[in-house]
Amino acid sequence: MLYQRSSALFKEAQNVIPGGVNSPVRAFKAVGGTPIFAKSAKGAYVYDEDGNRFIDYINSWGPMILGHAHQPVVDAVIEKTKEGTSFGMPTALETEIAELAVSMVPNIDKIRFVNSGTEACMSAIRLARGYTQKDKIIKFSGCYHGHSDSFLIAAGSGAVTFGTPNSPGVTQGTAKDTLLARYNDIENVREIVEANPNEIAAIIVEPVAGNMGCIPPVEGFLEGLRTLCSAHDILLIFDEVMTGFRLAKGGVQQLKGVDADIVCFGKVVGGGLPVGAFASRNEIMNHLAPNGPVYQAGTLSGNPLAMAAGLAMLKSINSDKGLMNRLDEKTKYLRNGIADALNKNNVVHTINSIGSMISVHFSEEPVVDFESAAKGNNDTFKTFFHGMLSRGIYIAPSAFESWFITDALTYQDLNETIAAVEEIAKEL
Repeated sequence: MLYQRSSALFKEAQNVIPGGVNSPVRAFKAVGGTPIFAKSAKGAYVYDEDGNRFIDYINSWGPMILGHAHQPVVDAVIEKTKEGTSFGMPTALETEIAELAVSMVPNIDKIRFVNSGTEACMSAIRLARGYTQKDKIIKFSGCYHGHSDSFLIAAGSGAVTFGTPNSPGVTQGTAKDTLLARYNDIENVREIVEANPNEIAAIIVEPVAGNMGCIPPVEGFLEGLRTLCSAHDILLIFDEVMTGFRLAKGGVQQLKGVDADIVCFGKVVGGGLPVGAFASRNEIMNHLAPNGPVYQAGTLSGNPLAMAAGLAMLKSINSDKGLMNRLDEKTKYLRNGIADALNKNNVVHTINSIGSMISVHFSEEPVVDFESAAKGNNDTFKTFFHGMLSRGIYIAPSAFESWFITDALTYQDLNETIAAVEEIAKEL
């Protein structure tokens, strides 16, 4: 494939945009080469500026669960645009999508819409601290909750030490209130809780991790978090920015039968437009301004275009009784096909999947947390990534990202993907 136009655009972009991109992973630093500049997308495919077509497995990092340019979403945005793009005033549409979301997700009474998953998680932490009157939080190594200062924390020297900043610009003062735990290790979490009695406001977790590849929770992990939080008056926050409305209509709470105290959403809830949300029970949400003392605001929160897109998306998901089963079956079919292709050629690998999320790790041991994910062969992944790209298959340009399956994918698309893997496996 030729990428002349993309290469020229990337060179031009670097003159006026840091690194030539507005989100770092897009720069292909982890895999090398020149990023692909998208021009359009429809259904399961994205088309670049050079006219190449790719079967798309990132789907804007998750929201395109029904495929790109899903017609009800497109129509809703076009019609709403004709009435105005932003008011900074409440609209009936906000209530309509809020009522639908609350009806779909267990254990929530109220929802507040914001502009991104980062905003949702940041606001959830502020709300948890305001509600509990405690300062510290626990997050997990390898779980990404956006680029708010509290979340950009790397591991300390021991299991119960304070975090240290993982990015210049994050202060030690902020870092000291973030404690880092190992994902899927409930005993490690218990140690941290017991070492910080009556100081922890919240535990925030991706209930299915998607930012170190797809890593499902091991049996008992989420249940253990729920038990710990209930015993120590800690709020359990599920970051369902990736998983909400994707792994089940009610998210991981419904899928795994574990109740969180606060749930964060993004991706799917915006139908492809910039939307995030956080939700909880009445007694917690009523601490938010204007009802309560915890302040959170945004001029573009509840933007009519975003609400129209999100409402159309949620209506489509809610009315399609077979959607989740179709997504599960397509993911299983793809997983089995990739595994057979790699096994046939003796390529060391581990595949994780749950629902419509999947990732291929070039590692011989199970991948259950960030430490085991980091042991994967990154050189092999780079070869795999570029081999897929050259064959018209677009996967995440990082070994530490999940793939997302969309309902628009056909079995022909899946077979084409599996055939590409089989060809590449001979070279690995």
